Amino acid sequence: MTPPDSVAGHRYVHVVESRVWVDDRRAHDDWSVHFLGLLDGHAWWGVDVPRGDDPSEGAALDLFSYFGRASEDEWLVAGRAVQLVDWARTHRFCGRCGTATELARNERATKCPACGLVAFPRLAPAMITLVTRGEPGPDQEVLLARGVQFRAPMYSCLAGFVEPGETLEGAVVREVREEVGVEVGNVRYLGSQPWPFPHSLMLGFRAEWVSGDIVCDPNEIMDANWYRKDDLPPIPPGISIARKLIDHWLRNE
Repeated sequence: MTPPDSVAGHRYVHVVESRVWVDDRRAHDDWSVHFLGLLDGHAWWGVDVPRGDDPSEGAALDLFSYFGRASEDEWLVAGRAVQLVDWARTHRFCGRCGTATELARNERATKCPACGLVAFPRLAPAMITLVTRGEPGPDQEVLLARGVQFRAPMYSCLAGFVEPGETLEGAVVREVREEVGVEVGNVRYLGSQPWPFPHSLMLGFRAEWVSGDIVCDPNEIMDANWYRKDDLPPIPPGISIARKLIDHWLRNE
């Protein structure tokens, strides 16, 4: 995929391992690039920085840190760069016959010149849901949990990956049951967010408690409780769709 012939300029997202450094110049002409799209008339490119090199001299940031220093659109483009560079790094050879792959001409894919296998960028759909209990109003509660793998001491919505042959709504019901032992219903889709950690698409839902007491899966959940609007624990920052789901509930929407 290539940009139009006429653009206002070029911006390069250098991907250093899984960190990013953005500049108007490509650090090295022989490093492979991936066209990311157009933003404000500029063509944006993802640059695969070879392992051990860092043209930023240590200034490259992980995507969590870059969120607070860029616009939301720029952060999304940087996330796309990380995903595409990682995909290209891990699909250099055919998964069926082992032959070195080539980039397809007219679509974002790699193609095996020997057996013809086409591989598109990996995208893993995952559901995330805010479970409510009670009628709308000041006494309504939400179920928030602290995951075992959380980087910070905060509570968030329940989430998990969609399994093959499973509907999104079915994934919501199953994941909530598996993680905290609660049955839910009236599952409603609210929105989505690309989540490049490393290649997810988060699909946000609301669901209503039907039955059951909280019983945490110790492999996934450290703690989970019901919370009212006036007594919330530490919750995720604005970078995440989890916070958007919680704010949506706080606004009585």
